[in-house]
Parts: sequence; C-alpha cells; structure tokens
Amino acid sequence: MENNPYGMAAMWAQGDWVIKSVALLLLIMSIASWYVIITRSIRLYRLRKNVGAVDKFWHTHSFAEGLQVLGKDTGNPFHHMAIEGQAAVNHHSTNKDDLHGQISLADWLSEALRGAMDEAAEKLQSGLSILASVGSTAPFVGLFGTVWGIYHALVGIGVSGQASIDKVAGPVGEALIMTAFGLAVAIPAVLGYNALTRANKGLLSKLNRFARQLHAYFLTGSPMQKDSAVRTMPLKKEA
Repeated sequence: MENNPYGMAAMWAQGDWVIKSVALLLLIMSIASWYVIITRSIRLYRLRKNVGAVDKFWHTHSFAEGLQVLGKDTGNPFHHMAIEGQAAVNHHSTNKDDLHGQISLADWLSEALRGAMDEAAEKLQSGLSILASVGSTAPFVGLFGTVWGIYHALVGIGVSGQASIDKVAGPVGEALIMTAFGLAVAIPAVLGYNALTRANKGLLSKLNRFARQLHAYFLTGSPMQKDSAVRTMPLKKEA
C-alpha cells in the first residue's frame, strides 16, 4: 500500500518541532479531558444510587438504621452530611462551656451542614476547570499550529518559486489538520463540561434539600431518635 503524501504520517514527518509540539499538546489535552469526563461520569453514576436511599432514610426507625440505609460508600455525600450533623449536635451539647456554647444550636448546626455541603460541592466540581480550560484554549492551540504550518508552507513555495496547486495543496492541507485537531479536542471538553455541570447541579439540589431536612430533624427531635446517642442530643434552641 502506497503512503499517502497528504496523510498524518506525512504531516508528522514534514513538520518541524513547533508543529510536533502543538500536536503533542493537543493530544495531552485530549487525554486529560477524556479522563475527567469518564471518571466524573462514573462517580456521578454511583452517587445517583445514593439519592434513592435518602427517601428510605426517613422511613427508618432510628438514626443508626438510617445511616446503614444511606450506605458507607467512599465519597457518599449524604452519609457524610448526616454524620457531620450528628457530630455537630453532640459536640454542641457536650462542650457548652466552650466559646461556641454561646452560639445557638441552630446556628452551629447550620454551619456544620453548610461546611459538609461546601465540601461535597468542591469534590463534585473538581476537574471541571480542566474541561473549561481545554474547551476554551484547544481551538486556539490548533489555530496556532495551522498558522505556523501555512507560514512555513508559503515560505517553502516562495523559495522554490513553484505555486502550482499540487505544491500548495499538500503543505496547506497538512497545516489545516491542526485546526481540525483543535476542534476535535475542544468539542468533547465543552460538551462534557456542560453535561457534568448540569448533573452536579441536580445532585447539589438534592443535597441541599437533605441538609434542610437534617437541620429540622436535629432541632425538633423526630420519633426517629431511638438510639441512645441521639436521645441525649439537645433538641431545643439554646438562648
């Protein structure tokens, strides 16, 4: 099989170190963006399974039983938020002589749940900055490779003094491939960023609702409090 004089191999063989560097940079950007898209999608798929356990949590008969229903999967934000809320209430009731004893239980609990919420949001959004950066810069990186390739193609044509179509088509076509590379890297990154952002927004909305429910539960003392650890919690807002 004859080698294609206008193919990828020819572009790589004829390109200088700038063209090769641009191609390698685009390859690295593509690998990084696809890694983020795949790993974050898998994580979101796993977290969606935890969403269904939230409703079951409120139909259990004790807080300990509810925690078991939520599951203890690594990175489960619902389980972590419930644990943080319980720890905040216990800490507030057993350390009233500390400075934070002057803070009402409602405010102390709100801060604890808000901290757990912020931590979950930070984990969900990790890696999205890579997709945003790749999506916004990859087309320009490819365009730079195109401009550089066309410049050297025109210089070569000027030196040789031949401007026939067969002399122009090869170098210019190879240079334009860099633009296609840039778009091929940027488009999946942009689509992945939008899809993950939308999915994260929906999950954070459910986490926020769960946090409000936990806040009301710990303050009002629902019949769910049957285990001894929760029974000792102060249920009324302190002055």
